[in-house]
Amino acid sequence: MRQNRKLWAVILLTAVTAISMTACGGSAAPGAGKQSASGYPEKPLIITAPSGAGGGWDKTARSLTKVLAEAKLVEQTMTVENKPGGGGTVFLAEYVTKDKNDPYKLFVSSPPLLINKLKKEGNSPYGYQDVTPLGQLTKDYGAIAVAADSKYNDLQSLIADIKANPAQVTLAGGSAPGSMDHLISILPAFKSGVDPKTIKYLSYDGGGEAIAALLGNHADAIGTDVSSLGSYLKSGKIKILAVTSAERLDGDFKDIPTLKELGIDSEFTIWRGAFGPKEMTEEQVAYWDTTLKALSEHETWKQELQANDWQSEYRNSSDFTAFLAEQDKVVLELLTALGMQK
Repeated sequence: MRQNRKLWAVILLTAVTAISMTACGGSAAPGAGKQSASGYPEKPLIITAPSGAGGGWDKTARSLTKVLAEAKLVEQTMTVENKPGGGGTVFLAEYVTKDKNDPYKLFVSSPPLLINKLKKEGNSPYGYQDVTPLGQLTKDYGAIAVAADSKYNDLQSLIADIKANPAQVTLAGGSAPGSMDHLISILPAFKSGVDPKTIKYLSYDGGGEAIAALLGNHADAIGTDVSSLGSYLKSGKIKILAVTSAERLDGDFKDIPTLKELGIDSEFTIWRGAFGPKEMTEEQVAYWDTTLKALSEHETWKQELQANDWQSEYRNSSDFTAFLAEQDKVVLELLTALGMQK
């Protein structure tokens, strides 16, 4: 009898151990890919890129949904929508006023979310305070690029021409005046003593349109995120004159000098993250904390980062919100120096 009891005890212990190992093994973030207690998400999700196709927001939204699905971190269908206009301001105004209660509509953004609210001509009363930061996903840097057949082979010659006659040099970017691409475009010349108000800048809805303008000889140079330029650099369509990182980048960008190397004491970091509506529940936010953390640790996401020349930089909702508060101060300081603050 005692032997039978011992035998059943061993069997029970073995079963419990097996269940425990199954629950703990093979997952960096338990609960990822599972619905919350309330069942969220229980229907398809829409992820919006507030720009046209081809730019950083569009690529981020499509990579995010692709990997979340492939890695089975989100079980519901996810659709990417492009809503260009005003460097993201048109979308944000509609989102904040009409979708503040809809946790099935998310979007991706970057520094323009801060810039458009803080700049004098931003025409946007809304910022990160009017939505729910869900998580930072990546970091990127700015770059100054010209067409492959451009007469400019270095940043110094471009700045020299801007100094000599600002009206004769056209810079372009995929965002409105005073927004991210504009700040990146004028930053080297501004730090070299040029009045930024005299610099000619053409704005386009998204980086893809700005690059098309550059290749179509409608602009002499563009300022944009370096990650969106990789394929054009590899195909020999452009030259990149400088990047805004603190140190040289790796891979295809290893031969491109930083602004600091060229004697311009300045940096510009481009963060990208996911956001939801203002009135999300704690449980819904917790779901995305778990899911996006699992994404950041997943091998498929790491491969996607490498393919897009992005660098990983994950922050959960709470840490991302605190980070944005600090970035708000940095952006305001830069806009104030340029005379573009509200």
